[in-house]
Amino acid sequence: MAAPVIETCHVACCANRTPNVVSWSRGGVIAFGTCNSVALYDPQERRVISVLNGHTGRVNTVQWVHREDCALESHLVSGGSDNQLILWEAQNGKFNQSVQCKGHTGPVCAVDAIYTEYSKILVASSASDSTVRLWLCSEAKEAECLRTLSFGSGFMMDVSLALLPGSRVPILACGGDDSRVHLYVQSSGQLQNVLSLQGHEDWVRGVEWLSVGGELLLASCSQDCLIRVWRLRAKSGTDAGTKDDHTIIRMKEDVFEVKERVFAVSLETVLAGHENWVYGIHWQPPFYKGGELQQPLSLLSASMDKTMILWAPEEGSGVWVEQVRVGEVGGNTLGFYGCQMSPDGSMVVAHAFHGALHLWCKDQDKEGEWRPGVVISGHFNAVQDLSWDPEGEFILSVGSDQTTRLFTPWRKQDAQQPTWHELSRPQIHGYDMQCLAMVGRFQFVSGADEKVLRVFQAPRNFVENFANISGTSREKLLASSDSATLPEGASTPALGLSNKAVFQGDLVPKISEGKEQFNSISDQYQESSFHPLNLTEPPPEDHLLQNTLWPEVQKLYGHGFEMFCLASDSSRMVVASACKASKSEHAAVLLWSTTTWHQLQTLPCHTLTVTQMAFSPDTQFLLAVSRDRTWSLWRRDLPTPESPEPQFSLHARTGKDTAIHTRIIWSCDWSADSKYFVTSSRDKKLIVWGPCRFEDSGDPALLLDIKPCSSILDVGDSATAVAFCPELCCDNRYLLAVGLECGRILLYRWSASQEPAGGHDWSICGETDTSQSHALAVKRLRWRPRAGRAGRDNNKRDRQTGGKSEIEEDSSWVQLASASADHSVKIFNINKRAL
Repeated sequence: MAAPVIETCHVACCANRTPNVVSWSRGGVIAFGTCNSVALYDPQERRVISVLNGHTGRVNTVQWVHREDCALESHLVSGGSDNQLILWEAQNGKFNQSVQCKGHTGPVCAVDAIYTEYSKILVASSASDSTVRLWLCSEAKEAECLRTLSFGSGFMMDVSLALLPGSRVPILACGGDDSRVHLYVQSSGQLQNVLSLQGHEDWVRGVEWLSVGGELLLASCSQDCLIRVWRLRAKSGTDAGTKDDHTIIRMKEDVFEVKERVFAVSLETVLAGHENWVYGIHWQPPFYKGGELQQPLSLLSASMDKTMILWAPEEGSGVWVEQVRVGEVGGNTLGFYGCQMSPDGSMVVAHAFHGALHLWCKDQDKEGEWRPGVVISGHFNAVQDLSWDPEGEFILSVGSDQTTRLFTPWRKQDAQQPTWHELSRPQIHGYDMQCLAMVGRFQFVSGADEKVLRVFQAPRNFVENFANISGTSREKLLASSDSATLPEGASTPALGLSNKAVFQGDLVPKISEGKEQFNSISDQYQESSFHPLNLTEPPPEDHLLQNTLWPEVQKLYGHGFEMFCLASDSSRMVVASACKASKSEHAAVLLWSTTTWHQLQTLPCHTLTVTQMAFSPDTQFLLAVSRDRTWSLWRRDLPTPESPEPQFSLHARTGKDTAIHTRIIWSCDWSADSKYFVTSSRDKKLIVWGPCRFEDSGDPALLLDIKPCSSILDVGDSATAVAFCPELCCDNRYLLAVGLECGRILLYRWSASQEPAGGHDWSICGETDTSQSHALAVKRLRWRPRAGRAGRDNNKRDRQTGGKSEIEEDSSWVQLASASADHSVKIFNINKRAL
């Protein structure tokens, strides 16, 4: 079988900000909604194994369809803000879209599903159109809406399905904003409301059934901070004899009748332990032990008070008590939206307001002890820009979630392959982030929806931890930066946006004698304190938020509007920046020196926002593309004794008469030999221009006429990102990646020697399939600056077991990173030999 051209190496993403969006399968796979997709995550391998694309709106709820015999699930249901449900079915190890359920007129917020007779699937869904619908999905891949329940102006927050004890009759529980739990039974083709359970004093946020010992338990959680457990059992004829026995204390029972059988519901217990709204509950799944199906009585709850509690009845008395409590203390985050437990009960996961997954694992050595586990993370809003470090060992990304994140491969001792994780969150800002540029191994400039550029430098604590995780020599890394002056870390003032450096001397706690004295008002409001970490594995979310910030070393003022794009040259001496503009005076590009951080030059040319810029690899040219549908090329002047600082002058440009693009030019990039540059536009066109030669025309006012040297390539959709691979293909052709507005990424080979007239200079050599593609527009594409796969290079040098062939085999791979409006950062391995 031929090797695949494109492999997905890593997907960085997080859960959506909705309560029912995470579900854990009996096979150990966690499914969660991320933007418009469903991610399937393996917590053992610590990577996303698949992404299911099909929804056109945000995925709000995900639920595995569990089998009664605890076998591996083959169906998954998801509901989204596109008002529809999708039933996914496993075929040949991959999940494909099986059935679409359309009928809701508002976003779907909760789903549940069970198998009924003849392997049909019964699905219950609740939506913000104030209805709950019951669907029957058959093997013929058709969905029939059996019944619609309307609640007028009320909403049902959660639904749960089960089969009544001793029968195959489905019972549906709905928890809503009327503080009640409504029970419906399907009988004679109708859905009848048999009971409304009262007791909660605020909105019911979650309901879930559990079948145990021929009875059903129903847990409900609410914004009144309480959890109620109800018991449903079938009443037999002998129950009537003890009805009048006043010596037995009984809970009040509500009775209903189905098909001449009588069922009774009573309140089992009320669990009080949370201090804020309880958003999620989850029963421990059943499992087989010694050939018998075991159902442990264990209930997990998640709350806005940032804790999860595991509840279980005491062995002797049967009284429900708190067994374990895990969670976060302090910090500036909101609490948990939901929780799930692994099939064997050894791990629990919660998802938080900002989408982060929080995983805890049971300690095998210490009884009753739980410790945080390593888990995936990512942006919770559109990712706007990303960049590799000069050595290609980590990626920095910025997004509209107001964070800058750093991802790097972690090679565990016993792991076959490295897995990518977020190692640091250098910047947590008060504005949406838009762009960034690396200006050194551990230094970057970022721009946000403010007029200021900010420069950050890595602290010593990060460099040390990066050495631990990546397996690089710490001494070598510290030698590459000025380690003597590096601060230990950074902290944020209580009311500030700037990360302040924390030095070694600041880490000693200040102990005042006797009574505590405040020297100033600000001393009373302590900033988020930094604690140095010695990491042997990637940090959990609470450490990322507080202890992995980078200190801000400079602010750059000069722009009049929100920052839009940044670029730095390969010598890391010059940074170019541009902001949003509707007039030519604001559309000028500013150049900054990275040694003094002074403004070097203003380059006026365009009339509207400059959308992207790129320096040529030989640092001699700066290319800018704009919303005004033109590009401009700037040439570095020869240095003179009077002005040793770099200066640029206009070398070539397109005007209204010479512009080929008819819509906004989104992106541009240079070939590795600095001869050609490419532009991509909303008009679906891709054009290579050149060749660019550094020749002095004598007359600085005379502009060169640089023409297209390729045929015009129509890629079929708005081309929002483009990038030249720094490595040539085997036949010495150029390799380009193109990102589209629909989320697909295409790979093209382009030959400079071919005559462009017939269009034979372009050939498509690969594209992402449905599961690899993004769900929304690709915002940025960046190739790794050198061949090979990050995280493997060091090991090849260390383990000379594979010899030369293994190193050669790795050099046939190149890596491509992509950022998208669908909140994800993806890294692809691309096999040059398979192109």
